[in-house]
Amino acid sequence: MSTTERPRILVVGGGYVGLYAARRIQKKMRYGEATVTVVDPRSYMTYQPFLPEAAAGNISPRHVVVPLRRVLPKAEVLTGRVTTIDQDRKVATVSPLVGEAYELPFDYLVIALGAVSRTFPIPGLAEQGIGMKGVEEAIGLRNHVLEQLDKADSTTDEEIRRKALTFVFVGGGFAGAETIGEVEDMARDASKYYKNVSREDMRFILVDAADKILPEVGPKLGKYGKEHLEGRGVEVYLSTSMDSCVDGHVVLKNGLEVDSNTIVWTAGVKPNPALARYGLPLGPRGHVDCEPTLQVKGTDYIWAAGDNAQVPDLVGRKAGNENAWCPPNAQHALRQARVLGDNVVSGMRGFPQKDYAHANKGAVAGLGLHKGVAMIVMGKMKIKLKGRLAWYMHRGYHGLAMPTWNRKIRVFADWTLGMFLKREVVSLGAIETPREEFYEAAKPAPVAAAPKEKTEEKAKAS
Repeated sequence: MSTTERPRILVVGGGYVGLYAARRIQKKMRYGEATVTVVDPRSYMTYQPFLPEAAAGNISPRHVVVPLRRVLPKAEVLTGRVTTIDQDRKVATVSPLVGEAYELPFDYLVIALGAVSRTFPIPGLAEQGIGMKGVEEAIGLRNHVLEQLDKADSTTDEEIRRKALTFVFVGGGFAGAETIGEVEDMARDASKYYKNVSREDMRFILVDAADKILPEVGPKLGKYGKEHLEGRGVEVYLSTSMDSCVDGHVVLKNGLEVDSNTIVWTAGVKPNPALARYGLPLGPRGHVDCEPTLQVKGTDYIWAAGDNAQVPDLVGRKAGNENAWCPPNAQHALRQARVLGDNVVSGMRGFPQKDYAHANKGAVAGLGLHKGVAMIVMGKMKIKLKGRLAWYMHRGYHGLAMPTWNRKIRVFADWTLGMFLKREVVSLGAIETPREEFYEAAKPAPVAAAPKEKTEEKAKAS
């Protein structure tokens, strides 16, 4: 950790906004003008729109993450968490992965913690649910699904087979619809290599409390997405929710009950709860309340953007919607990070701040190989695409939005190889417990009990 006396710009969070804001600040700063410090529990940024493809094996998991120290070689990258912020003293308390917590002074602060999964007190969810917010969860889901096929193929117990081959996904937004589409695609391909498992043996269920899926692309494309998934054998239950999933016994509000080993939770996100400990002004849903300049209200040295920020949508408000706010998506996060970086440097130099304004350019979603929906906004015209063309739009947009040319090339290389080579369908579930086999081989052998007769003889002799 640097002990320089230069002003410190502390970036809390190394996700999409944190990474891009730190890069922008360093690009705009003069040499030696300030020290940029990034604090995050992980040493890498995860490009979340690619998690469904990583779970399906279309992209290598290592290619959807960007190492912070490699991309920010001139910044301090601390692996830990900012637990509290003292605004009066301008000091943050950092809790590293190991060792004692310590105080870190700062002059300017960027809040980019992002969001966490939005959950509810549903019995069994914490024990049975699988999230989709990190690359670790995507890898775990892939290994888990393939492991269920292994189990079903190797047993004669019909109850075990049925539970292993039932997959429940809760949440029909981008994350839920894309994940079930990709995983169903992978499972369909994998079933070709199992003698005792076919796609007809599997049961995929998508549940959402809303009355439609994929609301981001509009009602017509959302309806198409639902019909498309149903055409592939996915059961879609709308306007319902999950009441319980204790021990894998799923109970839905509509009365349906099934047993499943796989319950994937993608029912939205919420701002990181750590924000409540920072003493910042928060909106009604827990977001940091920001000005159009991305400055936190009531401050002149703190900025926030992305999923943890409540930013006024100036374009929407100009069109007449006085309560418009920027939605939490990659489209806004990327552009907000750039404006934020510019404003931090401007604020440091005493220059005026720039308002953030961006018109929605549309939305794209992939539903498996060669399947997708897309809505492209061009002025007042909306172009709606579906099928293979929309899938190309989805891959093209996110491939170009992936940070760094290193990762862009790796992702496009994965896609290119996938055109000529078959998908890998091997489960590496044991990677989650890599020492288990060595431990079994190395642990001391149990001491055999002495025969009862010899024990009695020794007792008499003594």
